[in-house]
Amino acid sequence: MKHVMPFLMFQGTAEEAIHFYTSLIEGSEVKLLSRYGPHEVGEEGTVKQAVFALKGQEFMCIDSNVQHDFTFTPSFSIFLTCENEKEVTHLYQSLAEGGDELMPLGDYSFSRKFAWVVDQFGVSWQLNLP
Repeated sequence: MKHVMPFLMFQGTAEEAIHFYTSLIEGSEVKLLSRYGPHEVGEEGTVKQAVFALKGQEFMCIDSNVQHDFTFTPSFSIFLTCENEKEVTHLYQSLAEGGDELMPLGDYSFSRKFAWVVDQFGVSWQLNLP
């Protein structure tokens, strides 16, 4: 085995999600972004394959060329350990906008500030300020 990487499958919103995530989290970057061209199996211009890194953690993603009824599930989430209250509040507000709150930002017994949200793209995030 050479590499292990989380894989996210979107339906037409991969590029928007990638740019949103990498602009939101400092120290992040798009490493590879290839799009479907004319006469390929996927819709022209959608993401054929992409790799992006959030604080060094790489993710691979695509826009599925097959329509399906399933989406992301909160049982898999991206866990972010924040450095200060300003950061956790900013991430919470940005990721929750247009999405759902599973656990609102608050003081929980296991964390002084914690939130669990599903963003506008359906991806689940846990935000922690220990």
